[in-house]
Amino acid sequence: MLRLSPPALLAALTLAALPAAAQRPQRPPAEPAAAAAPAPAQPADLNRIVAVVNGEVVSRADVVGRARLFALNAGIPVDQETLNRLSAQVTRLLVDEKLRLQEVQRRRIPVADADVADAVGELERRNNLPAGSLRQSLVQVGVQPRVLYDQLRTQIGWSRLLRQQLGPSALPSDEEVADGLRLAKARTGQPEYLVGEIFIPVDDPSAEREVQRFVDEVVSQLRKGTPFPIAATQFSQAQSALQGGDIGWVKADDMEPAVASIVTRMPPGAVSNAIKVPGGFQIVTLRQKREAGRDFATIVNMRQAYFPFDGQLDPTNPTQQQRDQAERAQRVSASARSCADIEAAAKTTGIDRSPDPGPIRLETLNPPPLRQLVSGLVPGKASQPILTPDGVMVMMLCSKEQRNLAEVTADDIKNQILRDRVEAASRQVQRDLRRRGQIDLRS
Repeated sequence: MLRLSPPALLAALTLAALPAAAQRPQRPPAEPAAAAAPAPAQPADLNRIVAVVNGEVVSRADVVGRARLFALNAGIPVDQETLNRLSAQVTRLLVDEKLRLQEVQRRRIPVADADVADAVGELERRNNLPAGSLRQSLVQVGVQPRVLYDQLRTQIGWSRLLRQQLGPSALPSDEEVADGLRLAKARTGQPEYLVGEIFIPVDDPSAEREVQRFVDEVVSQLRKGTPFPIAATQFSQAQSALQGGDIGWVKADDMEPAVASIVTRMPPGAVSNAIKVPGGFQIVTLRQKREAGRDFATIVNMRQAYFPFDGQLDPTNPTQQQRDQAERAQRVSASARSCADIEAAAKTTGIDRSPDPGPIRLETLNPPPLRQLVSGLVPGKASQPILTPDGVMVMMLCSKEQRNLAEVTADDIKNQILRDRVEAASRQVQRDLRRRGQIDLRS
């Protein structure tokens, strides 16, 4: 019978399971804070028209819903003062989204409910939330899920519109890709930066000070702990908003000069002040630095079966359920001969947890005792059961390989050129829609 008191492992391994995609920096969960709700607005006030865009209404209820969504996700008080402070910029944001959605509909570009559901699922995965929990969290704090769904629908449709707008000309030629590869090789050894961005446009020069005040408010909340991807998804008008503001690895000369001068001096994890750029303001965060073309790593692929305990483990007095789970894990450890065997065992645990945590960068796996344990595994041989306070786990190494994560491929070059062209088109089409549109903003 398995003994339930290996104190060294129990003290060192407090993780319930390997983190998914552990080679990426982990972001804080995006679950809305359980802040007290404000006194409900009067129906007459919520029905008040704050803008008319080509004959379609933006109501006070629309503005309050979006402002509440951001405030709750940011963990700031959802009181009347906060709503008032956010209202002006949120109204401008909703006007731009209305223009975008109208153009998407005019061109008959379809966005299915399944597309929106996929985007919600990606938000949950990016912010380490269980599947389906985002909708439940919104409802619990009084935000109608449609507020988020409508925003995602517009973003998806707009992205498809831009690709339609650019057509085949958006695809880079073989010569452009070859030039990009030559340039990337020439830059080997130079610094490059993993950056996130939030772009807030200034369409009317007379509103610049008002927009900057709002951007400064967003910066303040980011520095207080608001997850950058949430703020980017809610407010950024760049095409990177759907990726939580992530623009990938860039070099100094890939960025606006004003942005590059800040990023090259930032420590990883920092958030910039508002940076004036052509067309508006940009907020950036630096996630990592590295040398271009040189980022060698050990990438491992694992499978895991996790058997949960009903309660916290007392190593000196385990319950019968905990003993049973430990014995199940011991049998799996002794009998598994392949990663497929571990996957099959994981399906019997009764919990919704993937047996595949994704590719893992071994050098950054934490805590260190877990990294040491994984380093010692042999492909095709199951680990001994690993006890944690909440359950017992069996792991198996499926593969281990050395990779240069900074190696630039032809596909990388194609995607970067395409992103740049789509972003430029987005700003141009948005300006055209504002110039042609009939927009009536009401105080």
